[in-house]
Amino acid sequence: MHASNAAELYAQISADHDLTQALFRQALQDPSGAISRIIELGQQFGLPVTSQEIRTYISSLDDSVSKQWLVKARGGL
Repeated sequence: MHASNAAELYAQISADHDLTQALFRQALQDPSGAISRIIELGQQFGLPVTSQEIRTYISSLDDSVSKQWLVKARGGL
């Protein structure tokens, strides 16, 4: 189980404002592509995650920005 990887990856992505914005924009246009990009970032950071782990982690978050991202990108998630 890589739930902790998903949390760590989310923290690293969140710390990079430009990357966060780029992923948000991508999620609006191409949700499945955004998930693929997050998986690639996980590999680059040594934090392998699956698309299901990403979905599960994002849906467990209790902050409105992440919930908004999930709602808008749900079609591809």
